[in-house]
Amino acid sequence: MAHPENSDFYPRLIADIGGTYARFAVETKRAVFTQVSMLLCADYPDFYAAVQAYLSKIAGAPIAHAAVAIANPVEGDLVSMTNYHWRFSIEEVRQKLGFDTLLIVNDFTALAMALPRLGAADVRQIGDGEVRQPSVIGLLGPGSGLGVSGLIPSGDTWISLGSEGGHTSFAPRDEREIAILRYGWKHFEHVSYERLVSGPGLELIYRALSDYAKLKAQDYTAPDITQHALDKTDSICVEALDIFCTILGSAAANLAVTLGATGGIYIGGGIVPRLGHYFDESGFRARFEEKGRFSRYVASIPTFVITAENATFIGVSAILDAQLRSLTSDTGSSILGQIRRVRSELSPAELRVAEHVLAHPRAVVNDPIIEIARAADVSQPTVIRFCRSLGCEGLSDFKLRLASGLTGTVPVTHIQVTNEDSALELGAKVLGNTASSILQVRNQLNREMIEKAIDLINQANRVEFYAIGHYGVVAQDAQYKFLRLGVPSAAHTDSRLQLLAASVLKAQDVVVISSSSGRVPELLEVADQARERGAKVIAIAASHSPLVRKADVALIVDHVEDISTHLPMVSRILHLLVIDMLAVGVAMRRSVERPEFLVGEADERLDETTQRPQKPSAKTQAPGVSMASPLANLTSHSR
Repeated sequence: MAHPENSDFYPRLIADIGGTYARFAVETKRAVFTQVSMLLCADYPDFYAAVQAYLSKIAGAPIAHAAVAIANPVEGDLVSMTNYHWRFSIEEVRQKLGFDTLLIVNDFTALAMALPRLGAADVRQIGDGEVRQPSVIGLLGPGSGLGVSGLIPSGDTWISLGSEGGHTSFAPRDEREIAILRYGWKHFEHVSYERLVSGPGLELIYRALSDYAKLKAQDYTAPDITQHALDKTDSICVEALDIFCTILGSAAANLAVTLGATGGIYIGGGIVPRLGHYFDESGFRARFEEKGRFSRYVASIPTFVITAENATFIGVSAILDAQLRSLTSDTGSSILGQIRRVRSELSPAELRVAEHVLAHPRAVVNDPIIEIARAADVSQPTVIRFCRSLGCEGLSDFKLRLASGLTGTVPVTHIQVTNEDSALELGAKVLGNTASSILQVRNQLNREMIEKAIDLINQANRVEFYAIGHYGVVAQDAQYKFLRLGVPSAAHTDSRLQLLAASVLKAQDVVVISSSSGRVPELLEVADQARERGAKVIAIAASHSPLVRKADVALIVDHVEDISTHLPMVSRILHLLVIDMLAVGVAMRRSVERPEFLVGEADERLDETTQRPQKPSAKTQAPGVSMASPLANLTSHSR
């Protein structure tokens, strides 16, 4: 398929939705926005109606892809705007509009992603300070609310923070601000920075100052207050706008020290850029640098006002590029990328299901199983087997993960370590790649399989752990953990001893085999031997591997290791974490079935093993998990 920068993905709809206005444009090629239109949100009953109204007015080729920045946190499919009454389902709107892709992201997340793409002509520096590269960048800006975000450098790319930092508590700095806070408390239980540094906040500041001066406040809107201040026709309005800028300086300084944003603080939103040089000469920068012992630190950080007209459009377009790239690449952490990686391992029938999903992912999300089976020319049980082979509990779980991948934001990526990296950069990349892989496995967890594995181990007479080579530590770690829980356990890492041990297994025994590829012949032979002896087999391995097919329970860990290192680094950690999940699950199951287990018998076993008597206190005798229990120490030992 085509790269997102190619013409196949244009034209596309780009939008920026605030609490008052909705801006739309058609992007005909990268960063070229045409047919820009601003609609008043109050003129439309809902989000769909506003989009449909814009589409009905534009000319040109049909639009298949759209990306929308919205002044609201975006978590999952349902969006309910904080500063306006619009509420909608992303997938439902996508279907009604007939788009292949509808990406909805927080507006300041989008604006943050635009910052690396802005030039010198797109910003105006306020005060001194110098950008340090590469470093964290902070972003905030007042409009209908107070948007806050940031960018973290990650190799050649950036990670955007989805933040609601505008809701941090306002802290006054002088008597006037204390009076404003007291006035705010009369109307709001919690006075955040957003309550003051926003359009409605400017109005609140004006009313509070009028009350403080014992004057009657006029029925001014934020634009009225701003205009009177700029024209200097109302002294209270002038004072209100000046305090507005000063409090914004406090919020910006707080963000700078919180993020360590030595890459600069950028001011966006719909208010400040319109103030022009009034803002430059306001108390913003002076307040920004008033940080006590950290005044010198923040004084070195530059502050900028974003002047580019289409900055949010640029950012949301960049996120859409990343989304389309993740959906069309041959690899990736999404479930579509997972399907592409295992195509060669599928049976002919399962491969037909895979090809249908890859060709029509949107249709699969909504079609019933009978339609999916008919379109792929397979039976319905084949569709279910295909879903479960990917680590999903069934078709519903598969659809949920598929839909999440189709409407997600910036994908998590692996960042290559290079010879030019410093020790700090190397450490950050290794930790970042490991964290990303852990999150990926978390998203692929199959609740049914985990519960089944925990049940098997909890009921087993004996549990044996098998692994080879670098994964031997996984088996040894597992043996240590389960022996601490009182589960008869053994670890076998030598292939010759493994077959001997498997030959004496019994029907009530459980075998746990750890293998990243799931294709090691010796371990496959162990699985066959265990099954012949009547033992149950739990596999921790890649999906669609031979080992998974032989197992009674499959715990899927799909991680493509960096083969240039020739060492299983991240994947081994993932297998250790799966063992941790099983150990914690068994410990919790036993604490419910036998409350005395964790604080009684198991503690006595530990005392005998460690020769460190620990008498449980009255507090730890209570049913449940105590700090003295083995559960509290499951992952405390050094590996």
